[in-house]
Amino acid sequence: MPNVDLHCHSTASDGLLPPAEVARRAAGNGVELLALTDHDDIAGLAAAAEAAAAEGMAFVSGVEVSIEWEGTQIHVVGLNFDPQNAALNEGLASIRAGRIDRAQRMSAELEKIGIADTFSGANRHAENPNLISRAHFARYLVEAGVCKDVRSVFESYLVPGRPGYVDHRWAELEDAVRWITGAGGVAVVAHPARYKISSGAMRRFLGNFRDVGGEAIEVVSGSHSLDDVGTYGRLAREFGFLASRGSDFHGPQESYVDLGMLGYLPDGLKPVWSRF
Repeated sequence: MPNVDLHCHSTASDGLLPPAEVARRAAGNGVELLALTDHDDIAGLAAAAEAAAAEGMAFVSGVEVSIEWEGTQIHVVGLNFDPQNAALNEGLASIRAGRIDRAQRMSAELEKIGIADTFSGANRHAENPNLISRAHFARYLVEAGVCKDVRSVFESYLVPGRPGYVDHRWAELEDAVRWITGAGGVAVVAHPARYKISSGAMRRFLGNFRDVGGEAIEVVSGSHSLDDVGTYGRLAREFGFLASRGSDFHGPQESYVDLGMLGYLPDGLKPVWSRF
C-alpha cells in the first residue's frame, strides 16, 4: 500500500511550516501522495504543488471545511477538486469572514478574565490574517506564559465551557459537501473520533453526510487510536464509504504524528485515492 497523507496544514491556515516546506518534509518522510488541507483556504496549494512536483511526489488539492451539525463543529475535508471553482472559493471566503469576528469575540472574553490584547498577539502568529484561529491564540498564550503548551491552553481556555470559547456559526453540511463535489472533488469526514457526540449521533451524522453526497471517512488519522481505526473501518464498510488516511500534521512540535508516519488502512477497505 502506498504511503499516502491526505490531511495536513501549513501557514496558509494554522500550521507552523510554509506550504512548500510541508511538501518537502512529506517527501523526505517517504510520502508518495500528499494533499495539503488548510482550514477554509486554498492559498497554499500552488506552492505546495510546485514543491511536490520538484520532489517527484504526487499531489492533489485539498481543504478542510469547518461546518456545524446539530450544534457541533465538524470538519469535512475536500480532496482532488478544481481550485479555480467559483462556488467553492466563494463559500470558503464566507467562512473566513466569520473567523475574524470570532477571533475578536474570543479576545474580548479573555480580556474579561484579565488576559489582555490577545487578538493582536494571536495575529502575530497568523501568517494569513483571514485564517486567525484558536491555534494562533493558543500559541500566543504559551508565548505570554499563561500556559506551558498549546494543549493546556485549549483545555483551560478555548474549548466549550471555558472562558475564551465563543460560539460561532460555521457552514452547513450540505453547503460544504456541495462546494466540494461541485468542484469535482471528494468529500471526506475528518478525524471522526475527535467529535464529542454519541455513537448514535455519529451514525446519524454519517447517514446525513452520505445523503448529501459525502463519499469517504478518515479511518486512519493522527488522532485516532487503534480502537478508533477499527471502529471507523467498520463504519466505512457499513455506510459504503471510501477510506482515507491523514496525519493532521500542523508542525513538528504540535502534531499527533509526523507526515507519512501513520499506520496503514485495515484490509478490505477501498482507499479514497482510488478515485484520483
